[in-house]
Amino acid sequence: MPPADDLPSFLHSVAPILDRWGYLAVAGVIGVESFGVPAPGQTIMVAAAIYSSWGRLDIFAVAAISFIAAVLGDNVGYWIGVRGGRRAVHRFGKYIFITPARLERAEKFFARRGNRIVVVARFIDGLRQLNGVIAGITAMPWRTFLIYNAIGAALWVGWWCTISYLLGTHLVEIIDQLHRYKFWAIGVGVIAVGAYVWLHMRHIRRRRAREAAGPVTAEDAPA
Repeated sequence: MPPADDLPSFLHSVAPILDRWGYLAVAGVIGVESFGVPAPGQTIMVAAAIYSSWGRLDIFAVAAISFIAAVLGDNVGYWIGVRGGRRAVHRFGKYIFITPARLERAEKFFARRGNRIVVVARFIDGLRQLNGVIAGITAMPWRTFLIYNAIGAALWVGWWCTISYLLGTHLVEIIDQLHRYKFWAIGVGVIAVGAYVWLHMRHIRRRRAREAAGPVTAEDAPA
Protein backbone atom coordinates (compact mmCIF):
# COMPACT_ATOMS: atom_id res chain seq x y z
CA MET A 1 0.00 0.00 0.00
CA PRO A 2 1.56 3.33 -1.01
CA PRO A 3 2.57 5.69 1.80
CA ALA A 4 1.18 9.18 2.24
CA ASP A 5 4.40 10.56 0.72
CA ASP A 6 3.17 9.26 -2.63
CA LEU A 7 0.39 11.84 -2.58
CA PRO A 8 0.77 14.80 -4.95
CA SER A 9 2.66 17.66 -3.29
CA PHE A 10 -0.36 19.92 -2.98
CA LEU A 11 -2.04 17.26 -0.79
CA HIS A 12 0.84 16.86 1.67
CA SER A 13 -0.59 19.47 4.03
CA VAL A 14 -3.71 17.39 4.73
CA ALA A 15 -2.04 13.96 4.84
CA PRO A 16 -1.15 14.05 8.58
CA ILE A 17 -4.73 15.02 9.51
CA LEU A 18 -6.16 12.34 7.27
CA ASP A 19 -3.73 9.71 8.55
CA ARG A 20 -4.71 10.38 12.15
CA TRP A 21 -8.45 11.08 11.98
CA GLY A 22 -9.59 9.42 8.75
CA TYR A 23 -13.29 9.97 8.05
CA LEU A 24 -13.62 12.41 10.96
CA ALA A 25 -11.04 14.63 9.31
CA VAL A 26 -13.04 14.63 6.06
CA ALA A 27 -16.25 15.52 7.90
CA GLY A 28 -14.70 18.19 10.10
CA VAL A 29 -12.65 20.02 7.48
CA ILE A 30 -15.40 20.06 4.84
CA GLY A 31 -17.98 21.03 7.46
CA VAL A 32 -16.14 24.06 8.80
CA GLU A 33 -15.10 25.19 5.32
CA SER A 34 -18.75 25.12 4.28
CA PHE A 35 -19.87 27.69 6.82
CA GLY A 36 -17.15 30.22 6.07
CA VAL A 37 -13.99 29.11 7.89
CA PRO A 38 -10.95 28.98 5.55
CA ALA A 39 -10.10 25.27 5.44
CA PRO A 40 -8.87 22.84 2.75
CA GLY A 41 -12.17 20.98 2.34
CA GLN A 42 -11.82 20.15 -1.34
CA THR A 43 -8.17 19.21 -0.87
CA ILE A 44 -8.87 16.73 1.91
CA MET A 45 -11.72 15.17 -0.08
CA VAL A 46 -9.42 14.64 -3.07
CA ALA A 47 -6.76 13.14 -0.78
CA ALA A 48 -9.32 10.84 0.85
CA ALA A 49 -10.52 9.65 -2.55
CA ILE A 50 -6.92 8.87 -3.56
CA TYR A 51 -6.49 6.98 -0.27
CA SER A 52 -9.60 5.01 -1.25
CA SER A 53 -8.00 4.02 -4.54
CA TRP A 54 -5.17 2.54 -2.46
CA GLY A 55 -7.60 0.64 -0.22
CA ARG A 56 -6.98 2.78 2.86
CA LEU A 57 -10.51 4.22 2.95
CA ASP A 58 -13.85 3.32 1.41
CA ILE A 59 -14.79 5.60 -1.49
CA PHE A 60 -18.53 5.35 -0.85
CA ALA A 61 -18.03 6.35 2.79
CA VAL A 62 -15.80 9.26 1.73
CA ALA A 63 -18.41 10.47 -0.76
CA ALA A 64 -21.33 10.11 1.67
CA ILE A 65 -19.50 11.86 4.52
CA SER A 66 -18.31 14.65 2.22
CA PHE A 67 -21.85 15.24 0.94
CA ILE A 68 -23.43 15.30 4.40
CA ALA A 69 -20.71 17.56 5.81
CA ALA A 70 -21.02 19.96 2.87
CA VAL A 71 -24.81 20.24 3.16
CA LEU A 72 -24.82 20.60 6.94
CA GLY A 73 -21.97 23.12 6.89
CA ASP A 74 -23.67 25.24 4.24
CA ASN A 75 -26.87 25.23 6.29
CA VAL A 76 -24.97 26.43 9.34
CA GLY A 77 -23.58 29.23 7.16
CA TYR A 78 -27.08 30.01 5.92
CA TRP A 79 -28.38 30.51 9.46
CA ILE A 80 -25.34 32.58 10.35
CA GLY A 81 -26.23 34.81 7.42
CA VAL A 82 -29.88 34.98 8.47
CA ARG A 83 -29.21 35.73 12.15
CA GLY A 84 -26.34 38.17 12.03
CA GLY A 85 -24.79 38.36 8.61
CA ARG A 86 -26.34 41.65 7.52
CA ARG A 87 -25.29 43.44 10.72
CA ALA A 88 -21.79 42.06 10.35
CA VAL A 89 -21.58 43.29 6.75
CA HIS A 90 -22.74 46.79 7.70
CA ARG A 91 -20.25 46.88 10.56
CA PHE A 92 -17.19 45.11 9.17
CA GLY A 93 -17.88 44.69 5.45
CA LYS A 94 -15.92 47.79 4.46
CA TYR A 95 -12.73 46.06 5.60
CA ILE A 96 -13.25 43.29 3.03
CA PHE A 97 -14.79 45.58 0.38
CA ILE A 98 -18.40 44.49 0.95
CA THR A 99 -20.38 47.73 1.20
CA PRO A 100 -24.15 48.02 1.79
CA ALA A 101 -24.53 49.03 -1.87
CA ARG A 102 -22.72 45.90 -3.03
CA LEU A 103 -24.83 43.80 -0.70
CA GLU A 104 -27.96 45.30 -2.22
CA ARG A 105 -26.73 44.42 -5.72
CA ALA A 106 -25.94 40.89 -4.52
CA GLU A 107 -29.49 40.57 -3.21
CA LYS A 108 -30.91 41.54 -6.59
CA PHE A 109 -28.51 39.17 -8.36
CA PHE A 110 -29.50 36.30 -6.06
CA ALA A 111 -33.16 37.12 -6.61
CA ARG A 112 -32.70 36.63 -10.37
CA ARG A 113 -30.11 33.85 -10.52
CA GLY A 114 -29.72 32.61 -6.95
CA ASN A 115 -30.62 29.00 -7.70
CA ARG A 116 -27.90 28.62 -10.32
CA ILE A 117 -25.34 30.41 -8.15
CA VAL A 118 -25.97 28.03 -5.26
CA VAL A 119 -25.43 25.02 -7.53
CA VAL A 120 -22.17 26.20 -9.12
CA ALA A 121 -20.75 27.91 -5.99
CA ARG A 122 -19.33 24.59 -4.74
CA PHE A 123 -16.87 24.58 -7.64
CA ILE A 124 -15.61 28.15 -7.08
CA ASP A 125 -13.08 28.83 -4.35
CA GLY A 126 -14.32 31.68 -2.18
CA LEU A 127 -17.96 31.18 -3.07
CA ARG A 128 -17.70 27.62 -1.77
CA GLN A 129 -16.85 28.94 1.70
CA LEU A 130 -19.42 31.77 1.78
CA ASN A 131 -22.23 30.33 -0.30
CA GLY A 132 -24.55 29.67 2.64
CA VAL A 133 -23.74 32.91 4.43
CA ILE A 134 -24.53 35.01 1.34
CA ALA A 135 -27.75 33.08 0.68
CA GLY A 136 -28.82 33.75 4.27
CA ILE A 137 -27.94 37.44 4.12
CA THR A 138 -29.85 37.88 0.86
CA ALA A 139 -32.92 36.14 2.35
CA MET A 140 -33.12 33.25 -0.11
CA PRO A 141 -35.93 30.92 1.06
CA TRP A 142 -34.41 28.13 3.13
CA ARG A 143 -36.12 25.27 1.29
CA THR A 144 -34.96 26.63 -2.05
CA PHE A 145 -31.42 26.96 -0.72
CA LEU A 146 -31.53 23.45 0.75
CA ILE A 147 -32.59 21.83 -2.53
CA TYR A 148 -30.14 23.61 -4.81
CA ASN A 149 -27.32 23.42 -2.28
CA ALA A 150 -27.80 19.65 -2.07
CA ILE A 151 -27.69 19.42 -5.88
CA GLY A 152 -24.47 21.46 -5.96
CA ALA A 153 -22.90 19.40 -3.18
CA ALA A 154 -23.82 16.13 -4.92
CA LEU A 155 -22.27 17.30 -8.21
CA TRP A 156 -19.15 18.60 -6.44
CA VAL A 157 -18.61 15.45 -4.37
CA GLY A 158 -19.45 13.15 -7.27
CA TRP A 159 -17.03 14.90 -9.64
CA TRP A 160 -13.99 15.15 -7.37
CA CYS A 161 -14.40 11.77 -5.68
CA THR A 162 -14.86 10.00 -9.01
CA ILE A 163 -11.92 11.51 -10.88
CA SER A 164 -9.63 11.36 -7.82
CA TYR A 165 -10.49 7.72 -7.16
CA LEU A 166 -10.11 6.67 -10.79
CA LEU A 167 -7.01 8.71 -11.59
CA GLY A 168 -5.27 8.52 -8.21
CA THR A 169 -1.82 10.10 -8.16
CA HIS A 170 -1.98 10.57 -11.95
CA LEU A 171 -4.43 13.41 -11.35
CA VAL A 172 -1.65 15.97 -10.96
CA GLU A 173 0.12 14.76 -14.11
CA ILE A 174 -3.11 15.28 -16.04
CA ILE A 175 -3.61 18.74 -14.53
CA ASP A 176 -0.06 19.67 -15.54
CA GLN A 177 -0.80 18.58 -19.10
CA LEU A 178 -4.01 20.62 -19.15
CA HIS A 179 -2.10 23.69 -17.99
CA ARG A 180 -0.25 23.66 -21.30
CA TYR A 181 -3.53 24.46 -23.02
CA LYS A 182 -4.89 26.88 -20.43
CA PHE A 183 -4.52 29.93 -22.70
CA TRP A 184 -6.52 28.19 -25.40
CA ALA A 185 -9.16 27.36 -22.79
CA ILE A 186 -9.22 30.95 -21.57
CA GLY A 187 -9.59 32.17 -25.13
CA VAL A 188 -12.50 29.83 -25.80
CA GLY A 189 -14.08 30.92 -22.52
CA VAL A 190 -13.75 34.60 -23.40
CA ILE A 191 -15.30 34.00 -26.82
CA ALA A 192 -18.16 32.02 -25.27
CA VAL A 193 -18.88 34.70 -22.68
CA GLY A 194 -18.67 37.42 -25.31
CA ALA A 195 -21.11 35.54 -27.57
CA TYR A 196 -23.52 35.07 -24.68
CA VAL A 197 -23.39 38.76 -23.74
CA TRP A 198 -23.90 39.82 -27.37
CA LEU A 199 -26.91 37.51 -27.82
CA HIS A 200 -28.36 38.60 -24.47
CA MET A 201 -28.02 42.28 -25.30
CA ARG A 202 -29.54 41.75 -28.74
CA HIS A 203 -32.50 40.00 -27.12
CA ILE A 204 -32.94 42.92 -24.69
CA ARG A 205 -32.80 45.49 -27.52
CA ARG A 206 -35.39 43.61 -29.55
CA ARG A 207 -37.69 43.26 -26.55
CA ARG A 208 -37.42 46.99 -25.79
CA ALA A 209 -38.11 47.79 -29.44
CA ARG A 210 -41.29 45.69 -29.33
CA GLU A 211 -42.37 47.35 -26.08
CA ALA A 212 -41.74 50.80 -27.54
CA ALA A 213 -43.77 49.99 -30.62
CA GLY A 214 -46.70 49.04 -28.40
CA PRO A 215 -49.54 46.64 -29.19
CA VAL A 216 -51.15 46.75 -32.60
CA THR A 217 -54.73 48.10 -32.35
CA ALA A 218 -57.66 47.59 -34.76
CA GLU A 219 -57.14 51.09 -36.16
CA ASP A 220 -53.44 50.38 -36.83
CA ALA A 221 -54.09 47.03 -38.53
CA PRO A 222 -53.95 47.08 -42.33
CA ALA A 223 -57.30 47.00 -44.15
